[in-house]
Amino acid sequence: MVGAAPRDGQNSAAAPSNTDPRAGAEIGPEHPHPAAAGEGGHGRSGFWALMIGAIGVVFGDIGTSPLYAMREALAHSRSGGAAELAVLGVVSLVFWALILVVTIKYVTFLMRADNKGEGGTLALMALAQHAVGRRSAVIFLLGVCGAALFYGDGIITPAVSVLSAVEGLGKAPGVGSTFDPFILPIAAGILIGLFLVQARGTGSVAKLFGPLTTLWFLTLAGLGLYHIFDDISILRALSPWYGVAFLIDNGFLGFVILGSVFLAVTGAEALYADMGHFGKAPIRAGWLFIVLPCLTLNYFGQGALVLAEPETRLDPFWSMIPEIAYWPVFGLATMATVIASQAVITGAFSVTQQAVQLGLLPRLDIRNTSESQAGQIYVPSVNSALMVGVLFLLALFQTSSNLAAAYGIAVTGAMFVDSLLAWFVIRHLWKWRTPVAIVAMTPFVLIDLVFMTSNLLKIPQGAWFPLVLGVGLLLLMWTWVRGTQILTAKTRKDSLPLNDLIEMLRARPPHRAPGTAIFLTSDPDVAPVALMHNLKHNKVLHEKNVILTVRTLDQPRVREADRVVIEPINEDFKRLTISYGFMETPNVPKALGVCRKQGLKFDIMATSFFLGRRSVIPSAQQGMPLWQDRLFIFLMRNAANPTDFFRIPPGRVVELGTQVSV
Repeated sequence: MVGAAPRDGQNSAAAPSNTDPRAGAEIGPEHPHPAAAGEGGHGRSGFWALMIGAIGVVFGDIGTSPLYAMREALAHSRSGGAAELAVLGVVSLVFWALILVVTIKYVTFLMRADNKGEGGTLALMALAQHAVGRRSAVIFLLGVCGAALFYGDGIITPAVSVLSAVEGLGKAPGVGSTFDPFILPIAAGILIGLFLVQARGTGSVAKLFGPLTTLWFLTLAGLGLYHIFDDISILRALSPWYGVAFLIDNGFLGFVILGSVFLAVTGAEALYADMGHFGKAPIRAGWLFIVLPCLTLNYFGQGALVLAEPETRLDPFWSMIPEIAYWPVFGLATMATVIASQAVITGAFSVTQQAVQLGLLPRLDIRNTSESQAGQIYVPSVNSALMVGVLFLLALFQTSSNLAAAYGIAVTGAMFVDSLLAWFVIRHLWKWRTPVAIVAMTPFVLIDLVFMTSNLLKIPQGAWFPLVLGVGLLLLMWTWVRGTQILTAKTRKDSLPLNDLIEMLRARPPHRAPGTAIFLTSDPDVAPVALMHNLKHNKVLHEKNVILTVRTLDQPRVREADRVVIEPINEDFKRLTISYGFMETPNVPKALGVCRKQGLKFDIMATSFFLGRRSVIPSAQQGMPLWQDRLFIFLMRNAANPTDFFRIPPGRVVELGTQVSV
């Protein structure tokens, strides 16, 4: 088999080390929103602007749940949703799920466990690793599982959201079933168009996301308030007793119904994931003062409508819209689902960037779509994979009801991972005593387990898809991490310590060439492959030589003052370390500009960058199984060129290679 060709100088975080933001699109990692640094200095108008912006990005997913959550939960009840206890029970369960899972777990508790202002599964993983003080295989595995499950959610959310909105065409007054044959193609067309515009960036329209989504939530509240008086007794559902009684009355079926109830809180993890973009206070205010009241009113309005007119249980959301307002609400619902899908897609780009930085995935082509905001990124391979996955789901499941069965398991799994990772933070970082930590975390873990187990019962109906996808991505990430570890260990074993090489060069000086040579390596203690080959074949050493290592730290961003560390070795060699946070994009030439301020002077046009190119061949006698070797080699062969990844001028790069077996 032809070997792959990785280059030396790969991120040194290619081992289980450190960091999911959901919608890392509009605020750049190098230019974080003021809220990420502190929430007290941007004034009242700035605060409200942040809150509205957060509503557009953070709450889009959970804001589309009223389209289908009540319908699915009522449909699975023993009475088909017609009995009074079924309606009261479902509304009560939905309301208390919003309180317990979103308000208490995420808004009140988990948002305290931030990694220097950043949240999400990978950020929490990095924080947990830091809290433990060592690399933990358990924490690493949890973080990888959470990241893999996120991609499952990223594929299902656009499909179920947009399709549930377009299905409103079939309920439109005066239309009947005319549009039924076109619902699936229309939904597919909208989603294809959404994926195709990603390469152009979303900055020009992102400013509309907040106001439009806020208008959507106010519409949900208005519809709910309009119908809540159909049967004001629906307010009894505020008592958790009706939820418990409903579960007992339905027996094992009640446990199954919890999986549908959970649809009402999908997207809750975005509150935690997007802290770094908007800050805690704007997100909390948006949830407590706008999103939660609007969702509550809508679900109670749907319940009151079904109590008054039991036949509307088949599709309570679309049944609650007055005929005169149907088409405007339909258009707004479609826009809201597109915005929710956009947030998930850009979130997938952001998670991918973090995973690459942390060494969980090979280097990928990551493009900035804005010259002014570094956080607006586009990952072509991820965008294409998401589009294919979404279209596959539409063709496979065809209705939002069928898709709802596949929805939920990925989100519950990710939430369960968050709870487990939070244990390490409160125990080791916050220093809570074990009994107190157990008392604090047990309710959250139990709630997650109940919802996750309930969703696992839907495996035959479609929950298998995100699980299969998650397992596949987990295997891919593990293969990359393990293969990189083996390759690094083998390279180190076969390499010469840098200090030994320097002593040899002092004893037998080679021919000197003018200018500066920068050798990229992931291990600064051994002689880079490119340096050894340059001496072996060209028999030359530059006047100035820099051993450069790019590191990814277990924090979101690195201050410019701490970006570079220069360590003189002797007159000929210097060791240079450039550090980035897991939410930053490496830019070596820009970092080298900082070096000039610290006394490392060189002319970029008289500087050569040497990369070690390793051609990898599979070996059945060592390392991983042969099939995994081949997968690792495939990933290496398709990794992005390090010249582009590190933003190095192509005309100044020299590649020298060797062959390695894994």
